[in-house]
Amino acid sequence: MSVLTDISRIDAPKIDLGLPAGARVVVAMSGGVDSSVTAALCKHSGYDVVGVTLQLYDHGAAVQKKGACCAGQDIHDARTVAERLGFPHYVLDYEDRFSEAVMEDFADTYLAGATPIPCVRCNERVKFKDLLATARDLGGAAMATGHYIRRAEGPGGAEMRRAVDASRDQSYFLFSTTREQLDYLRFPLGDMPKDEVRAIAASFGLTVADKPDSQDICFVPQGKYVDVVERLRPGAAEPGEIVHVDGTVMGRHAGVIHYTVGQRRGLGVATGEPLFVVRLDPTNRRVIVGPREALLVRRIRLKEVSWLGDGAVEDAARAGEKIAVKVRSTRPPSSARLFWNDGVEVVLDTPEEGVAPGQACVFYSPDPAHDRILGGGWISSTESVLNG
Repeated sequence: MSVLTDISRIDAPKIDLGLPAGARVVVAMSGGVDSSVTAALCKHSGYDVVGVTLQLYDHGAAVQKKGACCAGQDIHDARTVAERLGFPHYVLDYEDRFSEAVMEDFADTYLAGATPIPCVRCNERVKFKDLLATARDLGGAAMATGHYIRRAEGPGGAEMRRAVDASRDQSYFLFSTTREQLDYLRFPLGDMPKDEVRAIAASFGLTVADKPDSQDICFVPQGKYVDVVERLRPGAAEPGEIVHVDGTVMGRHAGVIHYTVGQRRGLGVATGEPLFVVRLDPTNRRVIVGPREALLVRRIRLKEVSWLGDGAVEDAARAGEKIAVKVRSTRPPSSARLFWNDGVEVVLDTPEEGVAPGQACVFYSPDPAHDRILGGGWISSTESVLNG
């Protein structure tokens, strides 16, 4: 791909990152269209751009794996974009850090009977921690990413707000971002719909303009979670009992890792009523099943709580502050309250199904738009409506 010699002539918007003209911006480049356009807009707007791509696994062996990120082909695509736009690009080997902080945690969480979200852990422990430190070492005044999220200045400093395009909003996966990190981060795409981003990529002549979005978790081919867990923890899956919530033993299973809360199909037991996985008990190697109403949860206990709201989270919880929460990335925020019970708890106004330990419970402002992200936490336990 030829170098774009006069980038100023491209018909693309100029962005204001709240930095001095010519300030250095380190762009986290995954090799996809979003981070590539982020870099292009920063360069087009007069910032001194440095691109950084993380090699997270396989030392490039996954070149042919479509729908992933941070593999061989994606590194090549990021490098090609940097050459086209004329800024330096570095590839950093973070495979060991990624394996320890994300992949090992993924396996351990599954074996503990919980449902992990490795993309959150990657943002939390690698991209917004180690990579952000590297961006500072490179002299960056800020680090920009291609996430669909907005950063706004509020009365108390930087605030995180949902993307304008609700279908692209990635706030659920960024809830553990700290105030210090948010001060340093920039998200140029938060005000744009995806089709505009692709059009901008085409205007710069970037080969990634039509590249498909990542679908799978990068280290989980074809979404086969169990295969990854068994590879990382060989022999760890042990057989046990499938037990009804009333205590009746319904059958046997080959390992708790084969089941998730809310699952209906493939249980291997038959009764006159539809049964769902209600809870996993890895200590006793039990899969607890029951009727659909047993899935309804009203009270959620959290751990590792991150808070981006005003004041302290303990004060908000003790005051029973009204918020909205998401317990799944695909669900809209729903009304709830924070409470303090030797730790942060959330009580939902309307019970929800399939809320599982290991997932994230993300806090939003209680206004009708639920625009501001107030933080969130990892679900450690839930209380069924039937037990309340």
